[in-house]
Amino acid sequence: MIEIRFHGRGGQGAVVASDILADTAFRDGKYVQAFPMFGVERRGAPVTAFTRIDDKPIRIKFFIYNPDYVIVMDPTLLGSVDIAAGCGVPSSYKKNQEEREALILINTGMNPSEIDLSGPFKVATVDATSIAIKHGLGSRQAPIVNTAILGGFAKATGEIKLDTLLEAIKEGVPAKHEENAQAARDAYEKVIL
Repeated sequence: MIEIRFHGRGGQGAVVASDILADTAFRDGKYVQAFPMFGVERRGAPVTAFTRIDDKPIRIKFFIYNPDYVIVMDPTLLGSVDIAAGCGVPSSYKKNQEEREALILINTGMNPSEIDLSGPFKVATVDATSIAIKHGLGSRQAPIVNTAILGGFAKATGEIKLDTLLEAIKEGVPAKHEENAQAARDAYEKVIL
């Protein structure tokens, strides 16, 4: 089983991204779960969403505390939320799985070596904000970065296929289907590992 935790702000599309990621894996024959956790429900407030993907039915029903992957949709969360919590810590319910180093994907124009995070994980970056603005997703003040960050996730992890992701995006986003798909393609090409 792989577990992904999304950190974003209300209005950036973290919950939709979690759902699209689950839909992508489901289309490839996997079992999935996707669910959000809300605090204060308002635009700009921190939001956490979760996705699980496995080859077998998923029977657990709790938050993800030891993620394999973390997706950070807003880099300002680095100073206010412990986005690396649980990364690299083995999960008691994953006893028969090989250990893998966690990966944190951050929406920023910075190089991973410039990010002040250290621990049992790797860091990758992609400038999903610029890509979203380029494709007219949201506004310049509040870009919707969810589809772009998923393109970066596809490239950085190899856990999902880009073509399947593009299909899920075109059917899963409420508007601007082609623009969202192109944002994912662009991020796939521009992620820095």
